[in-house]
Amino acid sequence: MSVDGWNTVLVLGGIRSGKSEFAESLVGDAPTVRYVATSADADPEDTEWAARLAAHRERRPGGWTTEETADDPRRLADVIAAAGPNETLLVDDLGGWVTVLLDPAHQPADDVATIAELAAAVRDSEARIVLVSPEVGLSLVPTTPLGRAFTDALGAANRAVADACDAVVLVVAGQPAWLKPAVTPRAAGVPAQAGPARQDATPAAGAPPETPLPDVLTPTAPAAPAAPVNANGAAWAAPTMALPMVATGLVIQPGMELPMPDEYAGPQAVDRLASLDVPGAGFGALQRVVGFAAATQGTATPTPWATVRVLLLHGDHAGGAAAGTVPGESSRRARQARAGRGALARLAAESGASLQVVDTPSAAPMEHEPALGATAVESSLRYGWRLAEEAADAGVQLLVLGACGAGTEAAAAAVLAATAGAEAPAVLGRVITASGEIDDAAWMTRCAAVRDALHRTRRSPRDAKDVLAELGGGDIAVATGVLLGATARRVPVMLDGPVGLAAGMISRDLAGQARHWCLLADHGGHPAVRLAADVLGLTPLLDLRLDLGEGANALTALPLLRSVLALTAALPAHPRLGGGEPDEDEPDFTEPQPAGPGPTSTEPDFTEPQPAGPGPTTVEPDFTEPQPAGPGPTSTEPEPDPSGWRAG
Repeated sequence: MSVDGWNTVLVLGGIRSGKSEFAESLVGDAPTVRYVATSADADPEDTEWAARLAAHRERRPGGWTTEETADDPRRLADVIAAAGPNETLLVDDLGGWVTVLLDPAHQPADDVATIAELAAAVRDSEARIVLVSPEVGLSLVPTTPLGRAFTDALGAANRAVADACDAVVLVVAGQPAWLKPAVTPRAAGVPAQAGPARQDATPAAGAPPETPLPDVLTPTAPAAPAAPVNANGAAWAAPTMALPMVATGLVIQPGMELPMPDEYAGPQAVDRLASLDVPGAGFGALQRVVGFAAATQGTATPTPWATVRVLLLHGDHAGGAAAGTVPGESSRRARQARAGRGALARLAAESGASLQVVDTPSAAPMEHEPALGATAVESSLRYGWRLAEEAADAGVQLLVLGACGAGTEAAAAAVLAATAGAEAPAVLGRVITASGEIDDAAWMTRCAAVRDALHRTRRSPRDAKDVLAELGGGDIAVATGVLLGATARRVPVMLDGPVGLAAGMISRDLAGQARHWCLLADHGGHPAVRLAADVLGLTPLLDLRLDLGEGANALTALPLLRSVLALTAALPAHPRLGGGEPDEDEPDFTEPQPAGPGPTSTEPDFTEPQPAGPGPTTVEPDFTEPQPAGPGPTSTEPEPDPSGWRAG
């Protein structure tokens, strides 16, 4: 539950406000939870109250333990004080605790002193604690002395505990509003740790820096462009849901409900392709990119992605995972990209895409110890989410995810082995040296590192965050956060290489919707990418076997994908399928006939001459076209009879 250093949280809310459900969601990812029940047993005759208590019990997971403090209200402070730093407590609720405290069976009692003891125990505790309490400050003043005593005592308890807690949230109609610390606008970056110093709040070595996000390099993205909208008028990247927050920190937990692409726009766009006025048979395998763009843009006529941002994640993995790599090579690649040089930067400039190099926490040797601490995992996930948020706010319509760290392939193989049951030798590509030779010894060292890491963690949980901590490391954790944040803002992501695909495998357990916003241009012939794509249901659009480095492969294919989208958006339907006739202002075209034996002319009243007879022809008025010549002369006068007789 610990988020940004705040280990103790007071959840306030009215009756049926959803405060208990929200409090339970804050500790849902804890391996074990001790549920501290403070209310007295229900009256056997009060069936409605008994039903409420039963509903609370049914919601608790089977792995939780329950502790009752109703017999002695002073014991609640002792339970909290005795809790260790690795424990998680959920106290529900202080209203029942105050009721028991004021019960005549416990009188005379100094409720002021007991409340002060509770607040002191909360302030000094090293455990993770969530306390639930009714907010009675907005209700009318009770008309009875007993009612006024209850509201006064509960109000005093809420104030004392709120002052002792690191964070306070008010739940109204199921919506959390954080009261402490106050949420103030701040520069985009990794959420800073706040609150009193605690043992588990110390940033782990190699955690993302507490600085603004890295600069966006050539070309710079527009500062505040208008958000693109779909056919329904909704912004592509508009926020879609209210997520659990602790001040500026997200609570990223399994089972998040994130948006899905438009299930109707994609098929409609693909069906539309068959009606376009193209001379050939169609777009072949590239019709899938049209369907993907239509679904993620929410329109049957998608347009090319105008603003694209490349996120290049730089983070090294120590130990055998990095066997065969040249020391400092990944840092050189990152510096090269920042300076606008190298294949990735040049391709980004050619495509008009912005390039952002992101430093991620370095990972420890996974064969000997966890690759990343639990606190660093939480911070890295939120860091990636904020990267996606910043991109969406800047009007980015497509994210391209790449990486350039030593040992990333082995880390991705370990994640695949833990999440998909893969064998390391089957998903680890051959190690190629700088001179182009195959290094079999380095490949075997990487396989051994993955094998030993899996053996070390054979009894560990296989939850998403556990896999990131034990095997994944900082770059895969940040990449997972990017996928989740982009999904929440409806921004599609083009994956390129093992790190992005490993993050896709992890994101399934946190939000299964994320994979539907991912696009894979080319598998590059990498076995890990092929396997993860098959598990995630991502079919590569191309089979070029590009191996230019993560991110560069995707940018090479991007112009082709943009061209397809631009063509499908501009082409009309075929005239035979209702596409309309040519423009009426254009002159009608008449196909010329084969030339005759004589000249042709466009002069008015022209009569084409017939083949010449034995005598001259003329165009005088009352002209009678001569007939073909016979054996003798022809005439229109009566011919005399040689015998002197005229025909009768």
